[in-house]
Amino acid sequence: MSTKLFALTRAVRAARASVILPQRITSGVYRKTTSGPLSRHCSPLVASRRWATSTTPNSSAVNPAEVEAMQCLEEGTQKLEEGDVEAAKALYQRSVDIKRTASGLFNVGVTHYHLKEYDQAIAAWKESVALQPSSPDAHTNLASAYIVSPVSRPDLALHHLRVASSLAPEDGEIAFNLAAVLEACGMLEESLEQYKKSKAFGVERAAMHMRNVSAKILGKQMKEAEAEAEQGKDGPSA
Repeated sequence: MSTKLFALTRAVRAARASVILPQRITSGVYRKTTSGPLSRHCSPLVASRRWATSTTPNSSAVNPAEVEAMQCLEEGTQKLEEGDVEAAKALYQRSVDIKRTASGLFNVGVTHYHLKEYDQAIAAWKESVALQPSSPDAHTNLASAYIVSPVSRPDLALHHLRVASSLAPEDGEIAFNLAAVLEACGMLEESLEQYKKSKAFGVERAAMHMRNVSAKILGKQMKEAEAEAEQGKDGPSA
């Protein structure tokens, strides 16, 4: 059974936007799959990392602690697939306690997010980003947590989504998420460009949002034109 995570997020009190943000579970590498029109998920991954060995060609020694850390990651992913989030969190935390890795901290963050422990999720993902700043998934997840946390921080969400987009410029889902937060924050023109980008990279539901944002932009332009016309009427006559 694959794990799906998605959220209806609120960027500002005055506006809502459906932002479906991917949380991708990893056991050492990142891989993406797409499922259905409404959400992205990924199957937990079988570890493919080779553990460090002695520089002696005939030596097969490995670090037992690192092996245990990876085993805890794999077991945690299995527990998460079974729906036992608390057990998964304990195993992921054990892995991190043995060896702090970007993937271990990433998964700790996923379990905190599942449990709506958003401050802890943010802390874990921030540390994961510090260790692996080139991960678009970690930046995307940070954006999600900043949006749904009790004290919403759309400014930080936008920052991390922009970083994620720069790291994965052809990722339609990231473009969609960025567009939705921009729309909720009233940045309509930029939002429209991101929805167009999202659709170009295969996110078909972006088309409906493109129409909605285009209508909002037109309405905004009409109001501005009406306001200018009213100002002209009230101004001094020639």
